[in-house]
Amino acid sequence: MDVYWLEQTEADVPAENDWLGARELACLDGLRFAKRRADWRLGRWTAKSALAVWLGVPTHTQVLAKIEIRPAPSGAPQVFVADKPADLTVSLSHRASRAVCAVAASSVELGCDLEMIESRSDAFVSDYFTTEEQKLVARAPAMDRSRLLALLWSAKESALKALQSGLRLDTRTVIVTPDVASFDLNGWRALKVHHTDGRVFHGWWQHTDNILRTLVADPPPDAPIPLEIRTYSPDRAFRCA
Repeated sequence: MDVYWLEQTEADVPAENDWLGARELACLDGLRFAKRRADWRLGRWTAKSALAVWLGVPTHTQVLAKIEIRPAPSGAPQVFVADKPADLTVSLSHRASRAVCAVAASSVELGCDLEMIESRSDAFVSDYFTTEEQKLVARAPAMDRSRLLALLWSAKESALKALQSGLRLDTRTVIVTPDVASFDLNGWRALKVHHTDGRVFHGWWQHTDNILRTLVADPPPDAPIPLEIRTYSPDRAFRCA
């Protein structure tokens, strides 16, 4: 099953806001703090850029302004194009001036997440991880501990997004089983997340430098496929409807 992936940084986001729709501009105006505004713009730009590629339209401001990401009653992102629901599923995450958007068919339950690889306390481990996961952390070499904790936490976040619950659900209701040995050709490694109700999400994880990425889905996904942003040509006619 194909899942597509785009990652962007703050440097990729235009200075102007003409790629935002009217509802989005109103939402942005309601955000008081500069960091929150920057994170929100980065997430929206990344999602709209990914969706433009998926929909086969150029990343031109007039087109992007017609693509909107609105919260569902659960809080999960929903995509609308020209005020009509789009037949697809997305998941978004941002961290440390980076954002990712994962895109798949509408029938897919999907979640993605970005995390920093950083030191975390023993209290964090005991509060948020299951007994099985705590044993996995205890067995890990000291040099791998921070990366493993980032992986476990990120995979939990991805699974909770796929469940459309987010952190409203106890993080110990999802149990992460990473594959730390095998590599995919694109550098992704496999993982599974078991929900206490018996459901299983399959997924992937990857890290570069101090950033770790995870993605899970049901049905089980192949390794994420990178999206390539199309360059807009003013000579090319386009329509977003």
